[in-house]
Amino acid sequence: MLKNLNLLKTHGYINGQWVGDNVKSRFDVTNAYTNEVISTLPDMGKKETDEAILAANAAWPEWRSRTAKERAAILKKWFDLIMSNQEDLAMLMTAEQGKPLAEARGEVGYGASFIEWFAEEGKRTYGDVIPTPANDRRILVIKQPIGVVASITPWNFPIAMITRKCAPALAAGCPVVIKPAAETPLSALAIAELADQAGIPKGIINVIVGTNSSEIGLALTDSKIVRKLSFTGSTAVGKILTRNCADTMKKVSMELGGNAPFIVFDDADIDAAVAGAMISKFRNTGQTCVCTNRFLVQEGIYEEFVKRLADAVKTLNVGNGMDEGVNQGPLISLKALDKVKDHLSDAVDRGAVIVAGGKPHQNGGTMFEPTVVSNVDSSMKIASEETFGPLAPIFKFSTEQEAIDMANDTEFGLASYFFTNDINRIWRVSEALEYGMVGVNEGVISNEVAPFGGIKESGLGREGSHYGIDDFLELKYICMGGLK
Repeated sequence: MLKNLNLLKTHGYINGQWVGDNVKSRFDVTNAYTNEVISTLPDMGKKETDEAILAANAAWPEWRSRTAKERAAILKKWFDLIMSNQEDLAMLMTAEQGKPLAEARGEVGYGASFIEWFAEEGKRTYGDVIPTPANDRRILVIKQPIGVVASITPWNFPIAMITRKCAPALAAGCPVVIKPAAETPLSALAIAELADQAGIPKGIINVIVGTNSSEIGLALTDSKIVRKLSFTGSTAVGKILTRNCADTMKKVSMELGGNAPFIVFDDADIDAAVAGAMISKFRNTGQTCVCTNRFLVQEGIYEEFVKRLADAVKTLNVGNGMDEGVNQGPLISLKALDKVKDHLSDAVDRGAVIVAGGKPHQNGGTMFEPTVVSNVDSSMKIASEETFGPLAPIFKFSTEQEAIDMANDTEFGLASYFFTNDINRIWRVSEALEYGMVGVNEGVISNEVAPFGGIKESGLGREGSHYGIDDFLELKYICMGGLK
């Protein structure tokens, strides 16, 4: 039960108002574990999206005219309110998304960290005075907010994916229109309520809720008012959105699919590698865009690593994320469950061996046993497709170059990991991996101070860090002539 019942919302949020009573159709938000209805929301579409865009644009001039320090003060209030409501937000997230409560608490803190970080970074959007080519002129470069920002976010991190996009936008002086995933809108609405309490002006944050993602997405991409779109989700959808944004030449940020390798060399600390593997693979039941999709283990320690990882996996407690001691929750949907089953079946048919787990969990629903499979090769679906579930396939390699080639043999390039105690190898492999992020002897690499993003078909742009605010700013060159 929530202590602050005002955080459970049943409406969308446009121009500082809770709206949607006039929307004809509604949709249910269900508990990820029990499938019971938590709340029913208006199923919004193009009309409400257009209203939100207009509200954001109308609110923009006053917001951008405030100093960075003034905006920072409001953002810090938002951060404080989120942290003071951390437990309620975590419970709401676990209910609609399914992740264990401890992980949900961690996400609330992680999400809030972006607000705190960018509140300060907004004060540091420095320009330049460029040495002049002529004495009668001066050349200046300033940075200005880009305008209305559209943010489309996924269900797997329903708070952090919003704050990672909206905090830099707001700090830069931009208003936002947020489309959260239909599976997890309650977390988005709860932090919008706290934004309102923090004093963020009407129209600066808007939340459109609904199941018709195509209609809402098209309204955002077609709008000439929206100048920037930030999306986290699948590569296939990201490509569609990018193409649609081309007609109005929007700036885009795309954080898309991954196929993360986790390389373990013979000289690695196996205990550390197993610990890193557990958190990298099984955090959020394997439903993170940076979670390991392929384990590549050198032949000298292959059998030992397989055994140790399998032993560790067997200790995981699968169940209701609200229950004490549970560290593996349900998958988000039956479709997600079917994908895990399909990838496992395909691997076994092609010769893979199940070492741990291997079937739907006895608790039923969308639960699946954390699973380890060995004797995996490149012919299997799990070598090239992102599973997004608790399935750990372990490949074998002989040489360092073979590991690098196997890791890079994918169109994706988001996150990668490797474990070794050789400092020379650390440099060689880090530079050779074709990924936007590399974890060396670490299984979790995401934080607010580092640039998050990928290369190749894993996306465009970076989120977090001092680089993360640049995508919400435009450079303006000013030539001051006629000087004496």
